[in-house]
Amino acid sequence: MNVRYKKYTLNFKRPSCTSRGVLRQKETYFIEIKDGNRIGVGECGLFRGLSHDDVPEFESQLARVCTAVQKGEDVTALCAQFPSIQMGVEMALLSFNSPTPFQLFDNEFSHGKKPIPINGLVWMGDLAFMRRQVFDKIKAGFECIKLKIGALDFEAECQLLAEIRERYSAKAVTLRVDANGAFSAHEAIEKLHLLAAFDIHSIEQPIAPKQHDTFADLCAKTPLPIALDEELIGVLELDAKRKLLDDINPQYIILKPSLLGGFAASEEWIQLATERNIGWWVTSALESNIGLNAIAQWTATLNTNMPQGLGTGGMFNNNIESPLVAGKGVLQYNNTVKWNIKNIG
Repeated sequence: MNVRYKKYTLNFKRPSCTSRGVLRQKETYFIEIKDGNRIGVGECGLFRGLSHDDVPEFESQLARVCTAVQKGEDVTALCAQFPSIQMGVEMALLSFNSPTPFQLFDNEFSHGKKPIPINGLVWMGDLAFMRRQVFDKIKAGFECIKLKIGALDFEAECQLLAEIRERYSAKAVTLRVDANGAFSAHEAIEKLHLLAAFDIHSIEQPIAPKQHDTFADLCAKTPLPIALDEELIGVLELDAKRKLLDDINPQYIILKPSLLGGFAASEEWIQLATERNIGWWVTSALESNIGLNAIAQWTATLNTNMPQGLGTGGMFNNNIESPLVAGKGVLQYNNTVKWNIKNIG
């Protein structure tokens, strides 16, 4: 058995803005396992500036993990502080041990029979660009729209939300917003009250992580549901997960397997959330179609009808050709289209 990794840079079709800055490229790493004609492929979706394992020794650690996997060694300790590597290993082994490299889970989604409902993601830009995205996605069949907010003038963002609500009720179009921690602690509650007027389903990470007392108070007083996102990153031990949820008591949590340490780690979060009546949904973290495919197939095993955040595969001009198709408010698997991984080497 031969195990190797390869770095790959995804290029955005258009620079994509968040409250943390402008994204033009996204690094990712593929783990490939080969044994004769058998192959397994996993993706370590490192996210610069966000991943817990965005550290200088990341690539050398990935090399050590590949060597250990090749020798058949347990890599639990090597991956303990490297969630995206843990995810890549888990994915690669599932792929290697599956009937085909890209059918990691045997379910109706992976057989192309049942699509997954997803939200339409609206990236930041000037108001005209955001407005165009919103109404284009609604016209394309998306009934759940997620808007990135926090970088523009807040009043302008509220004007856009008001315009959407003038044309579409909350029953017709569900609105989610994601602040990526852009609000200051002292202004957050006031902004949440203003946002609540637009029948918002939820807001992701209104304030920056690591302000647990402030966040707990905000979740207790909020007029609209709050979802923790970045707050979960780097919380790797079971007791720490319990404490976080008990201390903050959010209405929702967002699961990004590449940032949380894979599927098993994400299922641990789901169990803890369910025990506390906390809702959840799954979101990709700008992986290539290889990672998105695995995350979507896993999500399909979770028996949830809530729109998921899995519509990011079309953002890159050099993504891996795949059967994944996002449109009309769903992500689906078109088995008439073949995978093409030649360009990753």
